[in-house]
Amino acid sequence: KMFRLWAKIFKDNHMLRDTVIEDNSTDTRTHKIFHALDEVCYQFDLGKPIWLDSTVKEFQKHDKTRFTQDCFVEPIDFDYLEIHVIEED
Repeated sequence: KMFRLWAKIFKDNHMLRDTVIEDNSTDTRTHKIFHALDEVCYQFDLGKPIWLDSTVKEFQKHDKTRFTQDCFVEPIDFDYLEIHVIEED
């Protein structure tokens, strides 16, 4: 089962960095999302963001959400991290 998550970092409406994480495991969708987000944070050298009620709702509705400073414990030097599921079998 193919699963791909696209992560992008934005500042001042410009994309600074992006990556695509692929997961072909037999894990649940939720586990794939969490594993992909862990990998994104590792690649971008970020602390893991906190899922707020608003980010969970937005993700459930659109397969896409943004993590702003409110979601991070440490200060971030960008406006938001956006994740988006771009492929699922």
